[in-house]
Amino acid sequence: MNICSNKKALHDFSIDERFEAGLVLEGWEVKAIRAGKAQLRDSYVKIKNGEVWLLGCQITPLISASTHVFTDTSRVKKLLLKTKEINRLIGKVDQKGYTIIALDLHFTKGMVKANIALAKGKKEYDKRATEKEREQKKEAAYAMKKMSKNI
Repeated sequence: MNICSNKKALHDFSIDERFEAGLVLEGWEVKAIRAGKAQLRDSYVKIKNGEVWLLGCQITPLISASTHVFTDTSRVKKLLLKTKEINRLIGKVDQKGYTIIALDLHFTKGMVKANIALAKGKKEYDKRATEKEREQKKEAAYAMKKMSKNI
């Protein structure tokens, strides 16, 4: 079940590899995520000391959140990945042009997971080519649908 997604990431980056990572969350964050109060718009992933961190993910606390808990909406969240996956990410990010971005948050067996991706930034002409290709596919599908109705 998809909670929220980063649609701008698919427009601005070309995705090479995808990974599914667990998130270390506090109780109020899980409740807010279940209520749909999460946003990944300007989020990104950083690797520090062999650990993977999600930065810029906004989780708005619920109004009914407990008063004795300090809620930080842009708290840095730790991502849980296997050592092999972390080493692969470190090796690729060291190469020029690669970055790690968050694509979406979703539930898997009741747990909140994040899809992250190893990506390269697109140039402006790449974005235009992608849009043109999408439009051509849409027109071809429309033409095929129209032809099937005539037959």
